[in-house]
Amino acid sequence: QAQLVESGGGLVQAGGSLRLSCTASGLPLESYLISWFRQAPGKEREEVSCISRRETTTYADSVKGRFAISRDNAKRTVYLEMNSLKPGDTGVYYCAAVQGECAYSARYYEWGEFGYWGQGTQVTVSS
Repeated sequence: QAQLVESGGGLVQAGGSLRLSCTASGLPLESYLISWFRQAPGKEREEVSCISRRETTTYADSVKGRFAISRDNAKRTVYLEMNSLKPGDTGVYYCAAVQGECAYSARYYEWGEFGYWGQGTQVTVSS
């Protein structure tokens, strides 16, 4: 059974760093685009970053210059390096997979086409 599993979340002070991992099993990761989403309490889920099969990347304006997404297909893992964390980065972080291009990831999400989701990992940034 195909699944995605996130790890690496935790509690960190503002200005600190965390690295999230999204590991795939039963899924040919190299064939999929992976996006990271986050959801803060009382807010809608938002896309944070995306990496395509060819390693094209996109970032939300709120995290540009602070977050970096990368992938290691041999390890079946996508990473989200988060630096200079702010309290506004607090939320549950999810990774999701779909076949396509990052330029259209927002549409894929709107249309419900991300077929694989992880269970989420909590990130809490204290001030």
